[in-house]
Amino acid sequence: MTIAEIIKKLNNKEMSASELANFYLDNIEKKEKEINSFLVVDKKIAKEKAAKADSIKNNNQPLFGIPYAVKDNILVEGMQATAGSKILENYKAPYNATVVDKLNDAGAFVLGKTNMDEFAMGSSTENSAYGTTKNPHDISRVPGGSSGGSAAAVAADFVPFALGSDTGGSIRQPAAFCGIVGFKPTYGAVSRYGLIAMASSLDQIGTFTKTAQDAKLVFSHLIGKDSLDSTSLDIDVTAKKFDIKNLKIGLVKENFAEGLDGRIAKKTQKAIDVYKKLGAEIKEVSLPHANYGLAVYYIIMPSEASSNLARYDGIRYGAHLPESVVGSLIDNYKNIRGSKFGKEVLRRIMLGTYTLSAGYYDAYYKRAQKVRTLIKQDYEKVFKEVDVLIQPTTPTLPFKFGEKTKDPLSMYLSDIYTVNANLAGVPGVSIPIGTIEEGGKNLPVGLQITGSHGKDFMVLDVAEAYEKAIK
Repeated sequence: MTIAEIIKKLNNKEMSASELANFYLDNIEKKEKEINSFLVVDKKIAKEKAAKADSIKNNNQPLFGIPYAVKDNILVEGMQATAGSKILENYKAPYNATVVDKLNDAGAFVLGKTNMDEFAMGSSTENSAYGTTKNPHDISRVPGGSSGGSAAAVAADFVPFALGSDTGGSIRQPAAFCGIVGFKPTYGAVSRYGLIAMASSLDQIGTFTKTAQDAKLVFSHLIGKDSLDSTSLDIDVTAKKFDIKNLKIGLVKENFAEGLDGRIAKKTQKAIDVYKKLGAEIKEVSLPHANYGLAVYYIIMPSEASSNLARYDGIRYGAHLPESVVGSLIDNYKNIRGSKFGKEVLRRIMLGTYTLSAGYYDAYYKRAQKVRTLIKQDYEKVFKEVDVLIQPTTPTLPFKFGEKTKDPLSMYLSDIYTVNANLAGVPGVSIPIGTIEEGGKNLPVGLQITGSHGKDFMVLDVAEAYEKAIK
């Protein structure tokens, strides 16, 4: 069921909150060992919260009694927050992230914390220190990453919605791989307070849902300026209803070039045809610097990550070395970081430290920031011509475990269509547009819709128009 359907049934007393919670807990009991989407499920608290919801006869909270999952780099008071890393294996959050407080105020409650690539570094959830998450459509394939646990949990009917974080595609790419809706808001539209930082100028908390309508509902309870996050902002919540016949949709020609699976290109064209039939105007547009996005991202992101991860020293919080092996302070740093950080995290810390070092800062980091400005200007220019952009979410279908782990560059290419939206700070959503049969399994395909800065609700309205058209 969608969130909208659940709310209707709860309000009409066709179903109790306890029945709802038990439905999801039973699903988790049956299938979670196979999928491994959760790092922790708090059954006791879930049942208590649901029972409490049932005991209240009249409540006006819009998400009252609805459980949800939270990616394990978003803080929930009293629950673990490992960010998928052994260096935080003993860390419990002392407070709630702003998004958790907002959803609690709306009446929803946390069912559990989901698996992820360590410190959100990865595109497959193979980098988690706590095992891989499987794709519910084919357990021999990855669910995408880094928010693979949240995507798989929604796709497997373990929760009606989940929170994730998106730094370069970490919500939209796994949503595409798992056949659900993944929404990355405008940078700053949702507070990042309580999100364990990876790359602060790129990170954004977003949602996984079954429909764009549900994404809009959850998102409406997450937005707003937060005094605890200086980068947060107010966006226009009274989005004007648009006439689909006046809608101008841009097709980014750079994203239909070499590297795109031909079968995904055909599915994307069919989705474009749906919008054509609805009366939208389709226009080919160019983002001249789009092809530099991946290179820019993999300079800026590791640079910010190496700075943010410097705090994990084995002294202040998280994992500690036994007293018997503690030597000098430098030895302690080397031992704890060398043994508790995974290979991908170490790789990105080294890359970031190198690009920020004396003699290389101007050649790499400073130049990447200049190109980032050009990418942002490309978006600003193109949105004067069209209302939204449409493109594939991923260049390939969900790949098999181990297929890309030996070649980091091949893995990084999974985000080639998603990183630019993060660099420009604009909103983007991935919606399912069908499946492609491969190896006896029907594998999902995602369509990405992006809009201009602050036009989040328009992006979701355009996505919802597609959903309604194909019903």
